[in-house]
Amino acid sequence: MPSPKRGVQPIVTTLVDAGRDANGTVVGQRIGRDQYKINNLEWPWLTAAEWSRILSILNHFFVYVTFPDPVTNEFITIKMYPGDRTAEPYYVDDSGKPTHYRNCKVNLIDVGE
Repeated sequence: MPSPKRGVQPIVTTLVDAGRDANGTVVGQRIGRDQYKINNLEWPWLTAAEWSRILSILNHFFVYVTFPDPVTNEFITIKMYPGDRTAEPYYVDDSGKPTHYRNCKVNLIDVGE
């Protein structure tokens, strides 16, 4: 895939089973492992073929993604699924089909396995 623009945000979420007791003190514990979201994955300009290829890969719904873990600074591979996929058609051909898109965006979300 083409390199995305700068500004990708890896988000690390710690899942907690928590509540508050009668004194208002948090009572809880960590559940499972940290989960990840790759937020603001964006390509400012893609051909229709490039955007179609990315969407085709994500059409399988679950994908394995390798990226640098911000916690360990080592590469990890986890199963993820795509959030909303958006893009703005920019140029169209004579038949009205887009030939180029701008602001192509997707988020990738950890399935937790």
